[in-house]
Amino acid sequence: MEKNSQSQADARAARDRRQRVQSASIGMLVLKELAALGGRATLTALAAHLGENPAKVHRYLASLMEESFVTQDQGTQQYCLGPQCISIGLAAMRIADPIRLSEPSLVRLRESLEVTCFIAVMGNRGPTIMRFEEPGLPVTVNVRAGSVMSMLWSATGRLFLALLDESRVRKLAEEELSHAPANLRTQLDATDPIGRLQRDVRAAGFATVKDTNLKGISAVAAPLFDASGHLCATLTALGATGGFDASIDGPIAKALRKEAEAISAALGYVPKQADALSGCV
Repeated sequence: MEKNSQSQADARAARDRRQRVQSASIGMLVLKELAALGGRATLTALAAHLGENPAKVHRYLASLMEESFVTQDQGTQQYCLGPQCISIGLAAMRIADPIRLSEPSLVRLRESLEVTCFIAVMGNRGPTIMRFEEPGLPVTVNVRAGSVMSMLWSATGRLFLALLDESRVRKLAEEELSHAPANLRTQLDATDPIGRLQRDVRAAGFATVKDTNLKGISAVAAPLFDASGHLCATLTALGATGGFDASIDGPIAKALRKEAEAISAALGYVPKQADALSGCV
């Protein structure tokens, strides 16, 4: 009899654990779908998005509100991601390092495409290489970790110039242009060299160069965005022009874009939703 009672107690405990795990999973799903809707939504819209009964979704929202994971706007009656979500998100952002997160991508690009690739950030003197990977037969090019790239004649620099809206970036480009030799200046638009570069790169979403600053070298650069939608780094691949496809729809550009989007997502970037969470807390 005692054994039977213990077995029943164990079964109840196991059932309770499963129910708690299931409830936690559903709660996390509600939060994920609320985030997917821009961080705020009505009960009706959220239930429809989840494919669940509104009454069931409301029960989970009530529990999440008790723990400040969700708040409700009394004016619109919309549910919003709450202070606890923001606190968790900020903690994740503090440890989200684009250089660290890019390292597996650099290795994959090097091995799958057999190209030299690197990640760069904007430093005081210009775009600066932070991590560098090269294939077994490296391209002979005088850049390494710590190298500062051209603002105007490298794909990396052009990407920062186009997407990083800072006066110091424009100033660096203007200074470089003023000291550039005639053979480099003729590669740019005669009437608006910097503005034309910026518009072209913004339209494409990434930058390419072919035999610009370094003859025989081509490169493609893709942007890395943080959770606020700010350009925080660039992912660049380069190689000898003869065997390097720098076209915007080529395999190198596609692979680079895929890796860059994955890194940006890991940094918390959501396209067109970077500012969607304001006004709910």
